[in-house]
Amino acid sequence: MRIAIGSDHRGLAARKRVIGLLERLGHEVIDCGSHGEEAVDYPDIAADVARRVSGGSVDRGILLCCTGVGMAIAANKLPGVRAATCHDEVTAEMSRRHNDLNVLCLSAEMIGAEVQDKIIRTWLTSPFEGGRHARRVAKITALEPKC
Repeated sequence: MRIAIGSDHRGLAARKRVIGLLERLGHEVIDCGSHGEEAVDYPDIAADVARRVSGGSVDRGILLCCTGVGMAIAANKLPGVRAATCHDEVTAEMSRRHNDLNVLCLSAEMIGAEVQDKIIRTWLTSPFEGGRHARRVAKITALEPKC
């Protein structure tokens, strides 16, 4: 799977560690930064990852910031992106099974590395159930502005 990953400066260390996990799991990783410890604006990073997901050049995206919330808000502005912050394995699994989540947003500071890894593994391996959930995801997509 091709996965774009990005973080602001507060998620830098976690992003570097997660890249290693993704590569060990056999995924192709596109690192969208940030690449230094100087402060950056998370919407810029979220937009980069979300554009890649929206445009289809990657299969999924992962975003990290202090809480994961701001990244999710920004990423969801792009067509076809379904981003959410997950804090445990249950929300990660259900986000895939019911919502076909294609951008996972994580807190880099409020959950530890072990929990982050479990969330990521669960999110990557949980299938979309389709059926009634596909109908609901289609309704979400229909809410997107037509340009």
